[in-house]
Amino acid sequence: MALVALGGAAGSVLRALAAAAWPADPAAGAVPWATLAVNGLGAFALGVLVGVAPASAGVRLLLGTGLCGGFTTFSTVAVEGVGLAAAGRPARALAYTLGSLTLGVVAAALGVALGAALRAAVARRAA
Repeated sequence: MALVALGGAAGSVLRALAAAAWPADPAAGAVPWATLAVNGLGAFALGVLVGVAPASAGVRLLLGTGLCGGFTTFSTVAVEGVGLAAAGRPARALAYTLGSLTLGVVAAALGVALGAALRAAVARRAA
């Protein structure tokens, strides 16, 4: 649990820094690009981690559950989507929400593929 807490704290701080650097008010109709970027990057990073170290429990707890879990946020996507809809931007809300999900799945798939390729390359060099 200490590994999860440590990674989660770091990930949450990184997400807050991204939101502060790229602020947006969905209730005013602005697209929250920081959340979209953070979630895409986090999904990719988690995918790479899973591809590279699928069975490494300590690393997965620290970097996967902790860092990536604290960095990314589905609940914020949901609330921001509601904010966009409430601001009279239902099409933007739908595009943002579906785009966030699609970006996350594609980023994770690319990350897993890259991680697996890296793991295979290291195994070939070690052999």
